[in-house]
Amino acid sequence: MAVSDTAPGPKTHKPGLRREIGFVGLIWASEGSIIGSGWLFGAQGALAAAGPAAIISWAIGGLAILILALVHAELGGMYPVSGGTARFPHYAFGGAAGASFGWFSWLQAATVAPIEVLAMITYGQHYSWASGWEKVEGGEHVLTPPGIAVAVGLMAVITAINFLSIRLLARTNSAATWWKVGIPLLTIFVFAIAQFHTGNFTAADGFNPYGAKGILSAVSTSGIIFALLGFEQADQLAGESANPKRDIPRAVIGSIILGIVIYILLQVTFLAALPASQIGSHWANSAFTALSGPFAQVATLISLGWLATVLYLDAVVSPAGTGLIYITGSSRVSYGLSRNGYVPTAFETTNRRGVPWVGLITAFVIGCVCFLPFPSWRSLVGLITSASVLMYAGAPLSFGVFRNRLPEAHRPYRLPGGGWLSPLAFIVANLLILWSGWTTDWKLGVAILLGYVILIANRVFKMNPITPQLDLRAAQWLPVYLVGMGLIVYLSDFGPLKHPWFPLWWDIGVVSVFSLLVYYWAMAVALPSEQIQRLIDQVVVPEEEEIH
Repeated sequence: MAVSDTAPGPKTHKPGLRREIGFVGLIWASEGSIIGSGWLFGAQGALAAAGPAAIISWAIGGLAILILALVHAELGGMYPVSGGTARFPHYAFGGAAGASFGWFSWLQAATVAPIEVLAMITYGQHYSWASGWEKVEGGEHVLTPPGIAVAVGLMAVITAINFLSIRLLARTNSAATWWKVGIPLLTIFVFAIAQFHTGNFTAADGFNPYGAKGILSAVSTSGIIFALLGFEQADQLAGESANPKRDIPRAVIGSIILGIVIYILLQVTFLAALPASQIGSHWANSAFTALSGPFAQVATLISLGWLATVLYLDAVVSPAGTGLIYITGSSRVSYGLSRNGYVPTAFETTNRRGVPWVGLITAFVIGCVCFLPFPSWRSLVGLITSASVLMYAGAPLSFGVFRNRLPEAHRPYRLPGGGWLSPLAFIVANLLILWSGWTTDWKLGVAILLGYVILIANRVFKMNPITPQLDLRAAQWLPVYLVGMGLIVYLSDFGPLKHPWFPLWWDIGVVSVFSLLVYYWAMAVALPSEQIQRLIDQVVVPEEEEIH
């Protein structure tokens, strides 16, 4: 028996999760996560990093995330369990890989809420009564002690709303998302009508002043990938979907396509609406880069005061809605990790409304701690982006294993061309990690090590009666993958070396070859079919039956 040494204990954590979310709730959970603070700052950051060629950066980022989303769509329909992205690698590769990707998933989800709170406070600098909450250091808006106190208070409010039943939470988020999607669309329309300077596309130092490196760096570091994150929230809430096999694939694919269209149009209209006074001789240090509320302040500059008022209000609603759903998602990921035996059983405890409250409190505490080392919006973007794509990297690996080991399994949505899209998705995830750069990735490495300390402590002190087998043979590729990617980034054009071993374009080739080697290595050593099915039956079938 290679599943666990101990059978699951009695289910004292009832009433359990409730399957009450319909298709609209699922797609709005994903769309509400995609349209958050990223739209408030993403166009500004991308324009500074790549010039008008940022439009190309958004297209590359959108295509990359769409490829990853297609893989998630098939997986989510197959196995609709709570915290799905954290659990698919567990079924394919066993305990060691499952615990690792579970930690990556939780780390990403738990750190999004604080960055959304930071966005709310930064836009709030427009009001005199909020002026003492931030100060400018090194060109960034960072929290002051009073600002940290306000940030903790906002985190508390977002967390408290999560104690509602999942049905009320879904309705709350759906209502907020109608607003969140409507305001960017309104902004696109009004900006395009009010002021559209085609000359801005070649102003300053030109359309593509920083070349291919600027375009690719902008994808990961300026907030583009961060802005497009969130499609997986439908997967995370799969354990509470009323009709998951039908609704999850549609929600995942539909949300990311809508998000890509909105963000590209926002970049175009933001660039075209900029007054000449905001554009200097170089895009990287033009006046617009210092705006604390980019879209709202540009609206004011082009005499759209009413729109600016709406945007300052949206700067509360959009980030709050995204923070709300990510706090939800993080508690469901920790719930799933506990069901697999990686973290203490306390994380499976639910209140009478079916809410896993221990996970909510933990996410609140960790989110508040983030305000200390990461007191500004941009300081958190890179870390969250890298953690997210590392989490996403587990999906194409799991996808490939399920296609090879379980070819006859029921797939409500079957991805066309999955045989080649799966390794391509793995390459894409690793390219996004490369483009994040060494400055971000070494911090992610520290967070990964911290996660292993927590996971080992849970096992040593037996805080969960389920003791998953580590299945080290099936995960033998994992340390090589993590260390290898770190070395490639360090030695690349995105690392700290003055004379990198892998200059631009060569580094892309090295990552692609390395990714394929790891991918097919992982396929070769994955768990056998019988063991995978046993792991799935141990958790998926009971959760599909737990409908209250």
